[in-house]
Amino acid sequence: MFGYIVVNKPEMKFREFAVYQSYYCGLCRELKEKYGRFGQMTLSYDMTFLAMLLTGLYEPETKESMARCIIHPLEKHPVSRNPYTEYAADVNVLLSYYKCEDDWLDERKAGKYLFAALLRKKNNRIAQKYPAKACKMAENLSRLHEIEKNGGASMDETAGLFGEILAELFVYREDEWADSLRKIGFFFGKFIYLMDAYDDIEADLKKKCYNPFAARFGQEGFDEEVKSILTMMMAECSREFEKLPILLHAEILRNILYAGVWTKYEMVHARRLKAKNAESVKEETAVQDRKEHTEEEKSKKQSGEPKL
Repeated sequence: MFGYIVVNKPEMKFREFAVYQSYYCGLCRELKEKYGRFGQMTLSYDMTFLAMLLTGLYEPETKESMARCIIHPLEKHPVSRNPYTEYAADVNVLLSYYKCEDDWLDERKAGKYLFAALLRKKNNRIAQKYPAKACKMAENLSRLHEIEKNGGASMDETAGLFGEILAELFVYREDEWADSLRKIGFFFGKFIYLMDAYDDIEADLKKKCYNPFAARFGQEGFDEEVKSILTMMMAECSREFEKLPILLHAEILRNILYAGVWTKYEMVHARRLKAKNAESVKEETAVQDRKEHTEEEKSKKQSGEPKL
């Protein structure tokens, strides 16, 4: 359910992408130093956006350095770290832990159970630091699991539960900007939940798992309807973002809000369209083969040639 809040790299300046990458690397370093290799494995672009959003809003002193890592072993790369990359690392582990537990309950994936067990001590430490956020996350994911298991819930209800989780995580402190941050998180959460459902619908139908788009999948105009719903979510996010007095990294954040979030949608839509076209070609070929076979049989009958 992660990896949807990304940049649209082709539309970014080289310098801007380098800055974005430095925060991604900064979040990675925070995770490794605070929570080890297993914590580092939870790294996501979604929380990189949160770190940059809070950095742009509050403009803290940011430590910039150069470092090597497993991904870049030969060449040093820029790393940006501040209190908000540290906060993003904390909530990233928190979110990953509860999501692994939820996946275990939903699909009984042994790997998710094992990873949750590996993160448990780290999560407990973070939960003591942010008890309200941990409680909200646990409660909402539990409710979401029950609703999805029993079925019959509306799309708005299920997406809203996940939206409330990110609403809580996006608020670093209760101040004059908290309301806008909470709304950005809420609609981002709904967007992520619905985008994930759109991405996974074939697999969910095959496994008979809950999916809010199940009833509409395959019908005419399905993709356009989904995009319209997702567009409404992002319109609300963007509206609240523009209320914030953000100048630092504003263009990078706008790239994500107005273009980057659609990257995965376009990939999924193109994949589906390709599969649909391939199926149409297959059906047309089969029809043509049947037609040719029928004509051949008819010709044999007319010529008196015996059937083989």
